[in-house]
Amino acid sequence: MAYKTIIEDGIDVLVVGAGLGGTGAAFEARYWGQDKKIVIAEKANIDRSGAVAQGLYAINCYMGTRFGENKPEDHVRYARIDLMGMVREDLLFDMARHVDSAVHQFEEWGLPLMRNPKTGAYQREGRWQIMIHGESYKPIVAEAAKKSADKVFNRICVTHLLMDESKPNRVAGAVGFNVRTGNYHVFKSKTVIVAAGGASNIYKPRSVGEGAGRVWYAPWSSGSAYGLLIGAGAKMTQMENRIVLARFKDGYGPVGAYFLHLKTYTQNCNGEEYESKWWPQLQEMVGKEYLDPELSHRTHRPIPTCLRNHALINEVNAGRGPIHMVTMEAFQDPHLEEIGWHNFLGMTVGQAVLWAATDVDPKNENPELTTSEPYVMGSHATGCGAWCSGPEDVSPPEYFWGYNRMTTVEGLFGAGDAVGGTPHAFSSGSFTEGRLAAKAACQYIDDGKAEGIRVSDTQIERRRAEIYKPMEHYRVYRNEITAGSVNPNYINPRQGLDRLQKLMDEYCGGVTVSYMTNDKLLNIGLKKMKILEEDLEKLAAENIHELLRAWELKHRHLTSEAVMHHTLFRKETRWPGYYYRGDALKVDDENWHVLTVSRRDPETGEYTMEKAPCYHLVEA
Repeated sequence: MAYKTIIEDGIDVLVVGAGLGGTGAAFEARYWGQDKKIVIAEKANIDRSGAVAQGLYAINCYMGTRFGENKPEDHVRYARIDLMGMVREDLLFDMARHVDSAVHQFEEWGLPLMRNPKTGAYQREGRWQIMIHGESYKPIVAEAAKKSADKVFNRICVTHLLMDESKPNRVAGAVGFNVRTGNYHVFKSKTVIVAAGGASNIYKPRSVGEGAGRVWYAPWSSGSAYGLLIGAGAKMTQMENRIVLARFKDGYGPVGAYFLHLKTYTQNCNGEEYESKWWPQLQEMVGKEYLDPELSHRTHRPIPTCLRNHALINEVNAGRGPIHMVTMEAFQDPHLEEIGWHNFLGMTVGQAVLWAATDVDPKNENPELTTSEPYVMGSHATGCGAWCSGPEDVSPPEYFWGYNRMTTVEGLFGAGDAVGGTPHAFSSGSFTEGRLAAKAACQYIDDGKAEGIRVSDTQIERRRAEIYKPMEHYRVYRNEITAGSVNPNYINPRQGLDRLQKLMDEYCGGVTVSYMTNDKLLNIGLKKMKILEEDLEKLAAENIHELLRAWELKHRHLTSEAVMHHTLFRKETRWPGYYYRGDALKVDDENWHVLTVSRRDPETGEYTMEKAPCYHLVEA
């Protein structure tokens, strides 16, 4: 295969992934590294990449400190409650104390933020959410990153991190291929900031057949944030903390603006309020500390998202579905009706199209809600990702090892979905986390920690052969197809993805088993995951596009294996409504008020699991 090898050497800061986390990293790296070479490698195109690609109707993380609305400590308390206590409070506080300045920059760059005409403050749709006209959110932010970087490489699928051969456990860059030309790209760098996406499509989705590909989280988010880090031997945390969303059925349209701004509410098929009937049983599972409706009513302390899911799931399983969002009342107001439609047209056009196609007018008919298949991510309302160092002035010793947002691999930093334990960051928080990581990466270089890095041609050529192996495998065996796409010598990426999704769904608490799993199921799942890993060595890619799908699948597989190990290790049901351990159906604070940490040995593939203390640094 005559693909060119293109080597980019002398990089100081390599940013992998150019969503909101990556753009924040590139922008801030230039501020602290005026003389440094900053390079971005992005799988798509920076102007429309990442989870914010198609637009966003709200910025979901803004303190409003200048308006006297919230303090960073308030946000830590909120995220801690919502995640049933399991967060890295040092990282959350650090993000929250800087996020407002990022939002103010977005406005300076031209992002239209709605304002309250009476107070002059930004228009709120909830305590943490401010409303925007966000169709061009990503291009506006991307422009700042493009001006900051020395080079932006679009259409590069980064498959592996390069490792330093002069010092163990130190990063040295990354490799990948151009998804259009097929050329092999080598990036030699003193530091790497992984800001790639979390994982959709590792569980069998609800939308199949004609709806295939319609998921809530970005379908191109293939777990690269985790696959790259796990493959390099970085420690991961809270990978069991997957998220399940309550969303409008089939289109996955968001419900937050409807609940918060339009003041809609839910009912079962009989027109009844159903959530409260499940609270007594649920309180038995989780304890009063996490579910006290009286306290929530008096203090406006939100009931954790996962517990609201639990009520919806159990109501449907009891035969009282579907669950409806009551929109008919709000939509009688023409202004609120317009906002309801704009909410989708600004970021989830598919939901508006689906309603039109299926003759659903929310003014005259209350549309259905359902729960999604699980997703694995670290920047929305869950905290999967790498075990990273926190800031020096906040973090206890167990959470700090020199540089903010640095993983357990030297010189390797994370942002956005890549950082574990920092939920409720969303777009603005991910951008902020990229800024924090970049500042620390520049300091790491200035402190002389990146001196003497060596990468041999042998390592580069070994990765090249590994990357193109699926295409070579197809070339050798393509003439042995027996029927359709069936070949005794290989599987293609679609076949591998189907098998992975079936495994995760049935053994690790997917939608078709009502999110239920147990010790026995997880152990069977891990055995089957190993067999799949062996078969992935015989992946075949007919062309460059299939090669992209092959490596997305490999990253999804690494992510899924970590999720299974973590779910098996945490012997409790910490987040009812996200998943259930049928053999441990209660929150067990006595044994499991801890963070879970894993490491996969890059040489052997063996996992080691450990508990890490979960410190509460902010007073209740």
